[in-house]
Amino acid sequence: MLTVRKFATAASVAVLGLVFATETFAADVTWNVSVWGKRRAFTEHIEYLAEKVAEKTGGKFEIKIAYGEALSKSRENLDGISFGAFEMAQICASYHADKNPTLTVLELPFLGVEDLDAEVKVSEAVYQHPAVKKDLARWNAQVLMPSPMPQYNFIGNGDAPKSPKDFEGMRVRALGGIGNLMSAIGAVPTTVTASETYQAMESGTVRAASFAPHAHLAFKTVEVGTWWTANMNPGTVQCPVVVNTDAYNALPDDFRKALDETVPAAVDHYLATYAKVYDKWWPELEKRNIQQIKFSAEDLAALRAKAAPIYDQWIKDMDAKGIPGQELLDLVHSTLGN
Repeated sequence: MLTVRKFATAASVAVLGLVFATETFAADVTWNVSVWGKRRAFTEHIEYLAEKVAEKTGGKFEIKIAYGEALSKSRENLDGISFGAFEMAQICASYHADKNPTLTVLELPFLGVEDLDAEVKVSEAVYQHPAVKKDLARWNAQVLMPSPMPQYNFIGNGDAPKSPKDFEGMRVRALGGIGNLMSAIGAVPTTVTASETYQAMESGTVRAASFAPHAHLAFKTVEVGTWWTANMNPGTVQCPVVVNTDAYNALPDDFRKALDETVPAAVDHYLATYAKVYDKWWPELEKRNIQQIKFSAEDLAALRAKAAPIYDQWIKDMDAKGIPGQELLDLVHSTLGN
């Protein structure tokens, strides 16, 4: 909900016969942000945004970030946005694919996204498509900025897979298009949330989990894994930052300008922060003696061949919902130059 407060409190304290008065002014506008886990590379653009918006508005526009699902469970952030329980949140499309089907085009496997800059470019192109805007408008939501993530890979325990065929029958934490790909090669994907993954691996509920490197570190799957697929690169998950449309439209013009103009710098800060993740990632793998699995070119080609039927089924599913699936997929490929 949009909180507008214009008040002052005064307190007087007598000390040695002297009276001291203090006056504190609250922010004119306060926005609450719902995220999960803890502060990490994945949330650094929100942290930067909050800091710089406060600076630009003289502290009159405060963005308060709530971690650890304090405001909402990660799977329910879009619902909270819809009825104004908070003004901003990170969401992951595959946590609730039925609620934001258009965004799942960015979670299809083997799209050919080479780096985070390309991920930003293709995400922003998709966000501007009318079908995507209409899709999110059902939840009184609109995208503020992407949370670009590199290609996922699996950390697992037990016998290390020598080829993708060894995933057959293995229970894995895999979402969206990655989950569809793993099903196609005989694995058993589950949609365990990030916060639940460590326990799922430790208890044996799943044997392997797909994450970007920062999340393997943040959610400690690296502590229960013995092997890592160094070059599988099956895809990634789409987790934008969204805002409540009513709250956004209710902002004073100068506050909205401060917010919008800070977004590009916030994304740049995110990218710079994420680059530093790898300074920790490789040493962590070596320290823990985690075996790095590299599949052959033939194995990877066989995996990519599994993507075409997944694309076809996704388009059919979108068509059944009245969503221009082929148009969205073509937009992705054209933006990436595929």
